[in-house]
Amino acid sequence: MIILNSNLNSCNNLLTAALLAIGVTAQAAEQNPTALKDAYKDHFYVGVAINRTIPTGTSVRADNVNRNMDQVKKDTAVVLEQFNQIVPENDLKWALVQPRPGPDGYDFGPADAFVEFGIKNNLYLVGHTLVWHGQTPNWVFQGTNLPPGITNVPAPAPVIAATTNTMGTNAFGRRGGRGPGGSFGRGGFTGPRASREELLERMRDHIHTVVGRYKGKIKVWDVVNEALSDGGTNVLRNSLWSEIIGPDFIAKAFQYAHEADPDAILRYNDYSLENPAKRKKLITLIKSLQAQGVPVMAIGSQTHVSVSSPSFEEEDKVLTELETLGLPIHITELDVNSAQGGQRSNSGDVAANAATTQGGLVSDADKKLADAYAGLFRAFLKHQNSVKVVTLWGVNDGVSWRAQGRPLLFDANDLPKPALEAVIKAAEGVPAAAK
Repeated sequence: MIILNSNLNSCNNLLTAALLAIGVTAQAAEQNPTALKDAYKDHFYVGVAINRTIPTGTSVRADNVNRNMDQVKKDTAVVLEQFNQIVPENDLKWALVQPRPGPDGYDFGPADAFVEFGIKNNLYLVGHTLVWHGQTPNWVFQGTNLPPGITNVPAPAPVIAATTNTMGTNAFGRRGGRGPGGSFGRGGFTGPRASREELLERMRDHIHTVVGRYKGKIKVWDVVNEALSDGGTNVLRNSLWSEIIGPDFIAKAFQYAHEADPDAILRYNDYSLENPAKRKKLITLIKSLQAQGVPVMAIGSQTHVSVSSPSFEEEDKVLTELETLGLPIHITELDVNSAQGGQRSNSGDVAANAATTQGGLVSDADKKLADAYAGLFRAFLKHQNSVKVVTLWGVNDGVSWRAQGRPLLFDANDLPKPALEAVIKAAEGVPAAAK
């Protein structure tokens, strides 16, 4: 009997230990669920736009983001746990990286910190953006040539560095904004203009300097951003780039970027490609550039969308049509607006942001957000042989340019929302992308 009791006790002890081990394993699995980057490691990069606080490790007020150090640490932890690709929201835009003219006008501190952070943490680096009608300082366009239709010489505009906005910070509205020196369309600068040759030289110097500095480190560049017109029949929007240089400013920008880093992936980036008319303009533009031998190497679709649209079927159609260009597709600025005011628009236009984030959240917002994200990622997975990068535009709702629309996978406290689980589940059982 003594032997039998001893054996029984041993069995009970082993069973108890096994159950404890199972419990610990289950608890660990619950506390450490599959990360986005792991769920999609065989499909495409899953990235995120970060603000200056993360690479500098400080609570500096930047990108209209006001985070204390505890929040910055949590934000950073989410980036490192969940993502394998990063892009800076603002610190590589012209107004911030070269606020003043000449070789002494560059400020590379924040951009250098971004690149160092990425390399240290083995992240895939994307640069945003080289040529854009927004956040370009006035000095870039200044010269001695009168604008069309002007016969008298207006008072010269001051050279504005575009490093501060009306709030006295270095912020520009998160995605971009209207701080002094920033130029949206034609309204940001009305004085005498540079000649075509002067502006091309400034563009070339800027691109060669910035891209050359990070050659081999930043793997992808948004070379030209948002050059398409939103309405009408014109393919290109009216901007000072197109008015002074002409429509070939796009080809020149890609040429200069390719000269600066022949190995970098160069992409054209735009919003509202869910709109058939704008998508048609994109295809027209890219085919024209391809016919000229311009080194456009990827299409960037911003995909600022809403919980109402696009559906899986609609996004599937978008990607199917973009694939006709034969180029990799990058989803560059993904967020899904849950605000009532944004359900009829998928525009990424900064000026329209205030209106699209008003009215409070739609009913049952968390479920609708999860369903919308699941549909989008199912479409991305269906086209995974073309879709190479998917980038969320912000770490969490608290730092989003559309904060009131609660558009991201983590809330302002870095807690995962149901949409995160929906996105991870979308990848389960999907075969790996073809190599």
